Amino acid sequence: MTDLPFAAVPAVTDRLADAMDIEGKIPRALATLGLEPGRPAAVLDVPATPWVDRVRRVAPEALVVPAIEPGGDLTVPVPDGSLASLVTLWTGFRGITGAGLDEVDRVLEPDGRLLVVHDYGRDDVSRLRPADAPEYRSWSRRDGPFLRGGGFRIRVIHCFWTFADLDAAREGLAALGPAGEELGSTLKRSRLSWNVAVYHRRHGGAPPPEAAAPG
Repeated sequence: MTDLPFAAVPAVTDRLADAMDIEGKIPRALATLGLEPGRPAAVLDVPATPWVDRVRRVAPEALVVPAIEPGGDLTVPVPDGSLASLVTLWTGFRGITGAGLDEVDRVLEPDGRLLVVHDYGRDDVSRLRPADAPEYRSWSRRDGPFLRGGGFRIRVIHCFWTFADLDAAREGLAALGPAGEELGSTLKRSRLSWNVAVYHRRHGGAPPPEAAAPG
């Protein structure tokens, strides 16, 4: 995931990725929230991580869409109304824009789902990043860009980075630089708490059926 300070060395990236969410909580949550096997889906690619492959284990038919360039607009090269779900992984939707949501609504079926994965914070992993990162502050607030409008809801998943032992944890974190070394020196166990948010939204921003007003 490119939002974390991974070194460019593939061996380092692979070691850390192998430790992340080995229980598979994130893919299971995506399946619960609308990523259904056998239905048309797309996932926004994140370079140099296995997350696209993990998502495609839930929905093997999922189209892989090139990641959004910094400052660029989301473009999904599929016909109107052709996707049951669209998943974006960390790099996607770092700023909610009307144009981005319009593109989502264009490609989704009438009851399609947008699933946006970001770090949530209040965990060990957040110590690797600046305390004022928007994921940890404004994004999850009721008046933040996701929850103040547009039909988004949030599901927080309590995950872990799990290493073979304490030495492996410290070695893996040290590869991330000073912040990783400092965090590793404080560890008392071989796993780190990692809270991940899935911001989910139905086509058009409509509330989910259980939240709809009675007719």
